[in-house]
Amino acid sequence: MADETIDRTLALLWRRTLGTPRGTRGPRQRFSVDEVIQAGIAVADEEGLPAFSMRKVADRLGLKLMSIYTYVPGRSELIGLMIDEVTGETPLPAHDGPLRQRLTGIARHLWDLYHRHPWLLQVEDSRPWIGPHGSDLYEWQLAGIEGAGFTDLEMDQVVTMLSDYTAGAARSSVRALRTTQESGITDAEWWAGNAPVLERLMPAGDYPISGRVGQTAGQEYNAVSDPDRVFRFGLDRVLDGLERLLER
Repeated sequence: MADETIDRTLALLWRRTLGTPRGTRGPRQRFSVDEVIQAGIAVADEEGLPAFSMRKVADRLGLKLMSIYTYVPGRSELIGLMIDEVTGETPLPAHDGPLRQRLTGIARHLWDLYHRHPWLLQVEDSRPWIGPHGSDLYEWQLAGIEGAGFTDLEMDQVVTMLSDYTAGAARSSVRALRTTQESGITDAEWWAGNAPVLERLMPAGDYPISGRVGQTAGQEYNAVSDPDRVFRFGLDRVLDGLERLLER
């Protein structure tokens, strides 16, 4: 990537500190960079990143395709701006309580963000653009575990582990929600329709363990699964491990 593109994108990310860069090509701009970013977020919220394109953003604003490039260098850079924007859309709460409660708050904050904007889970670039809101989030996450007893390297690894675990759990949750929306039926309705057939095809005696466990889980969840509950169970096990690390 050319240095010029990197410099321009970083200037756009930090535009509220540096001042919004002015376009250097084409006619006078009809929209602000913020409006272009918001249009991009709206497209991604509605269609997801696989279907996201600069043309769709331009169409949403009533612009010609090439006009978009007077605002942002390209698709990847616009997505980076969108990520930073949604990362800062809600205030970061004050950390409170013991370490376990603070770590839970860090994970829950990401869980909620991923459910507001599921396309964040579709971002493929592992080298993120460093913007103000992303920087604020990382500082806030580290502040939540400052003084707990982790080394500086462990602090970074704890934040990364919590983020990766939450993203994986949120991905499963979002898929379940999407399945319900696209099919138009709930898990309970799906099971009611399939259970009689499955009972004939899979006699209980052939699958004694999975039959027992599946029945218990189904009765408890009244669904195929309970993503939020599974998230909380897994998070508790991650936190158990971190507490053991500090004890050692």
